[in-house]
Amino acid sequence: MESILERYERCSYQEQQLVPNGSEHQESWSLDHPKLMARVEILQRNLRNYTGQELDSLNLKELQYLEQQIDTALKRIRSRKSQLLHESLNELRKK
Repeated sequence: MESILERYERCSYQEQQLVPNGSEHQESWSLDHPKLMARVEILQRNLRNYTGQELDSLNLKELQYLEQQIDTALKRIRSRKSQLLHESLNELRKK
């Protein structure tokens, strides 16, 4: 029983060491929050652009870059689709 209590005390102490001070933790979050919100806004805007929405604000260079990214993604999608079709065909031939 005594060894169980000792282990409990050790674990409790170690857990307290892992949890940061409340004010330090709050300060860290308050510094990170604006950065995270800005990052979320950028990601949401990019997602809307990838789906063809809100393109009016993009200049020619940004549109060309977006087109290049979409072309690259489309090539990967078609490649994966082709691979799956070939695998499916091979499975059917084995039967």
